[in-house]
Amino acid sequence: MTLTFAQIEAAAARLEGHIERTPCRHSKTLSQITGADVWVKFENLQFTAAYKERGALNKLLQLTDEERRRGVIAASAGNHSQGLAYHAQRLGIPVTIVMPRNTPFVKVQQTREFGAEVVIEGEGYDDAQAKAMALCAERDLVFVHPFNDIDVMAGQGTIALEMFQDAPDLEILPVPIGGGGLISGVATAAKHMQPDVSIIGVEPASFPSFTARMRGIHSPNAGQTIAEGIAVKKVGDLGYAIARPLIDDVLLIEEPFFERAVALYCNVEKTVAEGAGAASLAALLAYPERFKGKKVGLILTGGNIDTRLLASVLTRELVREARLVSLRIIGDDRPGLLGAVSTVIGDLGGNIIEVAHNRLTLDVPAKGAEFDILIETRDSRHTQEIIDALRERGYPPRPI
Repeated sequence: MTLTFAQIEAAAARLEGHIERTPCRHSKTLSQITGADVWVKFENLQFTAAYKERGALNKLLQLTDEERRRGVIAASAGNHSQGLAYHAQRLGIPVTIVMPRNTPFVKVQQTREFGAEVVIEGEGYDDAQAKAMALCAERDLVFVHPFNDIDVMAGQGTIALEMFQDAPDLEILPVPIGGGGLISGVATAAKHMQPDVSIIGVEPASFPSFTARMRGIHSPNAGQTIAEGIAVKKVGDLGYAIARPLIDDVLLIEEPFFERAVALYCNVEKTVAEGAGAASLAALLAYPERFKGKKVGLILTGGNIDTRLLASVLTRELVREARLVSLRIIGDDRPGLLGAVSTVIGDLGGNIIEVAHNRLTLDVPAKGAEFDILIETRDSRHTQEIIDALRERGYPPRPI
């Protein structure tokens, strides 16, 4: 089996009017930050906030009346399940979704709200898929694979059609790889429309399933990543066979770059990206020399991130930029010491967030006191100005 450009064009015609025709916009600020000419395809603006609607709906629209009556089932960590559930509900097709236990709560909740029967099973996608296959046989349902399916791949490939309509001379597309469905569809369409375009796969360093297969090595494909949407232990056989001849390289991304990319989308583009959704931007941050001076198309694949995780990522970015810093000050335990320190910080425009006052630490003199002061500043230079001023006034701080 193979995927053709004609199948992707047919999928585009089939999907027209049923999904969002999301914008592909130039980002001046991201271009300045990365050194590339950056264009962003905002797939987080789909109704279910992810590109997965495209492939799921393309599959559903080709079911026979008898298959629609029986209903469909899928295993998914979230975005495929939401896209499938939403459009199945619109079309009156019963749907069952099996999700692993580590699926973010927001994705479980939203899938249920779209009318799906949700079954929680297993520690990861592979366990969930095994359960889904068992239920599929038991209930005589139609299995809709999230990536190892030609119709699903064709639907995902419609993203590239729209990108090249908006930005015809794109030179590089860094594309996230989980199971391989997205990159198969995008690479097939992109190479047909612009044969010289470079396709670069992007994987979490802890889940290099495509890379391991490409290099003929074993990888445990395990660990923690905020890009759980592409944390797949084994790339799909069909996706690998289609994508491998079309891609130029695969880049492995460490966790801090996913975090920085999520924060940049929020702070620069004023839009929400989940970890996997920010993977293509993370590649530019991790390997700027690969993209410098090139016209790069980024697919912001989804925005379904748990709000607590998003808050943590944004706070960690403040720490990384030294805009949120904790200073430890040890001095005499005398009235007015904390007030004097606070005055120095306040006069320089620093904002005190939190103070911890500890008199019982044994490495502090009995007549001394230790303060841990959490402050917010404009940037790392501003932080250093405050540290220098405290040192000059006789209150030398130690960042912790």
